[in-house]
Amino acid sequence: MTDQKRNILLTTALPYANGSLHLGHMLEQIQADIWSRFQKMRGHECYFVCADDTHGTPIMLKAQEQGIAPEEMILKMQQEHERDSADFQIGFDCYHTTHSQENKELACKIYSKLKQQGHIKSKTISQLFDPEKNMFLPDRFVKGTCPRCKASDQYGDNCDQCGAIYAPVDLIDPKSSLSGATPVMKDSEHFFFDLPAFEPMLESWIHSGALQPEIANKMQEWFKDGLQQWDISRDAPYFGFEIPDAPGKYFYVWLDAPVGYMSTFKKLCAEKKIDFDRFWDASSKAELHHFIGKDIVYFHSLFWPAMLHGSDFRKPTHVHTHGYVTVNGEKMSKSKGTFIKARTYLEHLDADYLRYYYATKLNSKIDDIDLNLEDFAQRVNSDLVGKLVNLASRTAGFIHKKFDGKLSASIENKTVIQACIDKQEEIATLLEQREYNKAMREIMALADQANAYVAQQEPWKLVKQDETLEQAHQVCSLALHTFKILMTYLKPVLPNLAQKAEAFLNVQLAWEDISKPLYCHEIQAFKALMQRIDPKQIEAIVEASKKEQNVQQAQVEKQESSAVKQDPISETISFDDFAKIDLRIARIVQAEHVDGAQKLLQLQLDLGDEKKQVFAGIKSAYAPEELVGKLTVMVANLAPRKMRFGVSEGMVLAAGPGGKDLWILEPHLGAQPGMRVK
Repeated sequence: MTDQKRNILLTTALPYANGSLHLGHMLEQIQADIWSRFQKMRGHECYFVCADDTHGTPIMLKAQEQGIAPEEMILKMQQEHERDSADFQIGFDCYHTTHSQENKELACKIYSKLKQQGHIKSKTISQLFDPEKNMFLPDRFVKGTCPRCKASDQYGDNCDQCGAIYAPVDLIDPKSSLSGATPVMKDSEHFFFDLPAFEPMLESWIHSGALQPEIANKMQEWFKDGLQQWDISRDAPYFGFEIPDAPGKYFYVWLDAPVGYMSTFKKLCAEKKIDFDRFWDASSKAELHHFIGKDIVYFHSLFWPAMLHGSDFRKPTHVHTHGYVTVNGEKMSKSKGTFIKARTYLEHLDADYLRYYYATKLNSKIDDIDLNLEDFAQRVNSDLVGKLVNLASRTAGFIHKKFDGKLSASIENKTVIQACIDKQEEIATLLEQREYNKAMREIMALADQANAYVAQQEPWKLVKQDETLEQAHQVCSLALHTFKILMTYLKPVLPNLAQKAEAFLNVQLAWEDISKPLYCHEIQAFKALMQRIDPKQIEAIVEASKKEQNVQQAQVEKQESSAVKQDPISETISFDDFAKIDLRIARIVQAEHVDGAQKLLQLQLDLGDEKKQVFAGIKSAYAPEELVGKLTVMVANLAPRKMRFGVSEGMVLAAGPGGKDLWILEPHLGAQPGMRVK
């Protein structure tokens, strides 16, 4: 145990309540949980909390889609999240929700304090408004053409193609993602947090050691052009907390979400009789650590500390940022079965396997972590089964067969054991600094030394002769002493295995007992502590993930089919009906694959005086690059049709039996875009 007791509160980012946890979420939770368990083993007062992030337009719309109240949907998702985290042995001291009375009271308190001190401004702004849905549109619910590079189908706040950042009103030909309608501009009063007023404080805090150097340097970019006021309000309809004294106005989700750290801890304080102010008062000497992904650095490194400072609360001690998870060197893919949900993994493998593998990769940097599935199985089998557990499995049997289940009264050659003890502070420092990968290497190097010693001594031969029986007793006891020390080091990483090891060794694994010998100590009969990973288990996880994606894809296919399928002609139409069809020449100026679609291509068509977007079921016959520049014939006056991928504003004419034998109609060379076909 360390000399000085620390008071620590740590959190992970709040999972959004509109989807299941996946192995990307688990990276962060495992990283923080290892650190939390380590601090508690060292005797510090440490609390680990988290909650579901439950507010915002996406939650409201998804609940509407499911035909249930948002409160019902977020409760179901919270229960699922808590269950998955618990089965991964994530030791939260409290898991809550941002849709709570504690969070509402604290969010309103912080807002009121900021307002009293002049940090809340109001002004009328013009926003895009969906006239069909009768609601203002968040940036991510507007799509259009990028004003810089002219890439189509870009979100309302930034372009995925060129990286440009802009306002939704700057989009070319914006469309609502909710209805396909063209948004209109509408005025509304909004409330803004005066972030620029905190610029000197933030510049000082950012370089105080609270952030990793890479993040601190990155943050400097935001100061070059000066910080901007932050819009913290949203108009009804919105699922969230209504702003005090502002009917119809709601806190933007990113205002009350981080307050969820405080409100969850407040719930824990009420349950455990902990002094809330001791951790959150502006003068607090306690430590506050946030573990987050690099995608939300901006909010945690600028808005959050400024909000806290402006409302007389303490700022974070450290914000620990990590990278993303890739699988087999690539972004997680649903089609390849590598977008793996936490529950899918748990249905096939022990949580400790992934906890250990992540630990071998994690450090204090911001680098992405690659989950190579083949390396994952090999590493677990080699390190945990072949080295660590092997120390116990190859020696414990002799203790029971020859020595009544008791370890030796002494050990003459303590070199291997002392080597393990001597690494205690180094390993502690590495775990404290979140250099888990280095700590795992040190621990496995010690396991190698111990296994080499046992192999050299060959206790399976020594037990066969009376004159070497005591030597065999000492060698086997040494192996189990070493196993106990290494399992103590790994207890924060491998809680499942540690629990089994404690039952087998008949001892509580405690950091302060690392150098304490187990002379004449009775152990339990050895039972298999861990099984090797069978490659078929990995295959089963991938196949299960693919199957889940296929079910989702089938629903997409059904929608696509209804959009592109032509009903058989069952009745004739009059010439007057046929004359209403407006057939036009159109030039295909852009053609793209549609993410998640099997049959469709997204086409941008130039009719001379206007441009239209069409989703055409011709992917089986054409690659997008084959179509760009071609002239074709389209039905230009077809009523727009809302699809899952956007709005289709016409129909491209094609002929053929289908599959690869499908040809778009191409007019003669003299044709020009916009010409009518008669």
